Amino acid sequence: MTTSENSTEAADTTAATNTPPSATPVAKVNSALLRYRALAWFTGLWLLVLTVEVIAKYGFDASTPSWIAVVHGWVYFVYLLVTADLAVKVRWPVKRTVGTLIAGTIPLLSFFVEHTNAKKVKADFSL
Repeated sequence: MTTSENSTEAADTTAATNTPPSATPVAKVNSALLRYRALAWFTGLWLLVLTVEVIAKYGFDASTPSWIAVVHGWVYFVYLLVTADLAVKVRWPVKRTVGTLIAGTIPLLSFFVEHTNAKKVKADFSL
């Protein structure tokens, strides 16, 4: 390889890696939004199941399975990861990100927050 070919190849590599951070591809945002929406619903549903389980266990002294809390915990953990991924891709402010993360701990709130966030992301990125 000649020196001019080396410098051209290096310039091409540098140009490819110096993509501005604001130029997040719409396809990546769309897939991150889909993952977020699915996990927001799964988290909300499992939280409702957990709420019913806790009410039945402590309110009515019913025998309930102990694995429900574990499942919700793991689903919530994955929800945290995909929400953080979406927040980075769409550059949410810290308050919006933290509020969205906390929404998975309050029954029914994740459904409303998911709807609001999805509508805003779709409008911002023309999805």
